Amino acid sequence: MSTLTLVAHALTPALRGLVLGGAPEPDMSSVEAARELKVEADEVFAGPEPAALKTAEALGLTPSIEQALRDREYGDWNGQNLEELLAADPGPVAAWLDHPHTAPPRGESANDLIARVADWLGDLAQAEAERSTGQGRRTIVAVVHPAVVRAAVLYVLDAPAESLRHVDVRPLSVVRFSAYAGSWSLVLG
Repeated sequence: MSTLTLVAHALTPALRGLVLGGAPEPDMSSVEAARELKVEADEVFAGPEPAALKTAEALGLTPSIEQALRDREYGDWNGQNLEELLAADPGPVAAWLDHPHTAPPRGESANDLIARVADWLGDLAQAEAERSTGQGRRTIVAVVHPAVVRAAVLYVLDAPAESLRHVDVRPLSVVRFSAYAGSWSLVLG
């Protein structure tokens, strides 16, 4: 059996200000707080965002960058403040927030994000099932944007995509999964 620990990357100005996307540098105080987390890994992945990479570094980890673990693509709304978008164009933004199949212009829907993360989790679980025959437990860590953690939780629980907005993942949150026979389970405690 293998375990996967997802760590939400350090706080960024974009997360604090409800700004969609972008790849700003993380707050240094949040990166310093990451040093307090204790994680061990046989294999480490990270999304490509600077905050994910600096958080992994603060944890003492050297990750492989995995594009499938990137934040959602916000298209034309990238870098925009969510509240300002809602005020300027409430119809399309409200539809995007309420309907997981709706994407920003030239962006990615919640369904797209969940499918991308699910594909990565499925490939990882399959690889772990194939390699774990007769081998001991492996520990995998991935440092990612909070949206990726939310998508992973929904996939593992087989929850509807509409639930995405009901999962609150704060910076430096840690979520654990276990893999057995090619399938993931949420681990609490």
